[in-house]
Amino acid sequence: MSVWSQVVGQPEAVAELRVAVEHAARVRFSTDEPGDDAGRGGAMTHAWLFTGPPGSGRSVAARAFAAALQCPRGGCDACQVCRTVLAGTHADVHEVATEGLSLGVKEMRAVIERAARMPTTARWQVVLIEDADRMTEQASNAVLKAVEEPNERTVFLLCAPSEHPDDVSVTIRSRCRPLRLRTPVTSAIAEVLVERDGIDAGTASWAASVCGGHIGRARRLARDDDARNRREAVLAVPRSLRSAAEVFVAADGLVGAADAEVTALTGERDEAEREELAVSMGAGGSGKGVAQAQRAAKAAEKDLVAKQKQRATRTRRDALDRALVDLAGYYRDVLVRGFGAEVTATHPDRAREVESAARDASPEAALRRLEAILACREALEANVKPQIAVEAMVTALREG
Repeated sequence: MSVWSQVVGQPEAVAELRVAVEHAARVRFSTDEPGDDAGRGGAMTHAWLFTGPPGSGRSVAARAFAAALQCPRGGCDACQVCRTVLAGTHADVHEVATEGLSLGVKEMRAVIERAARMPTTARWQVVLIEDADRMTEQASNAVLKAVEEPNERTVFLLCAPSEHPDDVSVTIRSRCRPLRLRTPVTSAIAEVLVERDGIDAGTASWAASVCGGHIGRARRLARDDDARNRREAVLAVPRSLRSAAEVFVAADGLVGAADAEVTALTGERDEAEREELAVSMGAGGSGKGVAQAQRAAKAAEKDLVAKQKQRATRTRRDALDRALVDLAGYYRDVLVRGFGAEVTATHPDRAREVESAARDASPEAALRRLEAILACREALEANVKPQIAVEAMVTALREG
């Protein structure tokens, strides 16, 4: 057993990372261009860019790599070093992620400043940026400067969906060694659900076949009744659009389900954070300095409310996006079935419904519906109100 067992369905990437860990254990790496190291059979370099589709395990692979770099035995998964890195508590591994819509420069500068020091207990200072595609322009510039002039014992691990300039700036990308992950195969996902999570083989096989290659989604579908019910509700939408009135019912259902998920995931947490802040700022106190403390508390509360609103917005978008991806997968199946293509279905458990839909509508209609879903995703990214964007999409789905 090693830390690499955490990385599912990525044998080529793991092999490349293993070679880099072995090289890093022998010599200090150079801060030359990443291409120079890549030409020597996978030598270590100071900046890496992990890319791959959602669910491919970008941050998991990066975290396993960080653990292997720090571990005296190259990632044994048994020592304290491995355990603390994988748990996110190692003093020399700095993870950066955001629950909001963007990753700001203030947070990035603070992490980069800490990482510029020499390691305290391990071999390297590692900066793991999970949401590199969400960095603001100012945050990207701060990271670029750090990557261009790194400490000789600092390693940057950036995770993003792709190498496209919309996700990672060209200048940052050119200074990182790319590691491209692929969508895990169904059998690999089912195997990890059975062996690591103790899920029965039948449920694991079903969840792996309908998760779209997303390991986390497969785990939720296998374990969580609410996740399965939400998927069922989404995939019922194409069959429910028989009248104009039902269009608005379907739109309300999609948006309402996303809002309910936001409440379930953030409601109690938001309240706990507000109470914790009030206590830390001396709520209910008396005596000298109370007025000044109250002013500081109001400012801190305002910042917290803004952070919570950003988190709620992202959670709502993510919930809606999962629904839209499921819908897109359904119409993709209808499209390929209409053409008679022999490819793996996105929703194999909906084969009869897909067959019926393919008989009732032309491939052109399925393609138009797919385009309507993609347009809705783009509208949501552009901050169009969810209700308006979803109603427009569902109307287009009914019209075909």
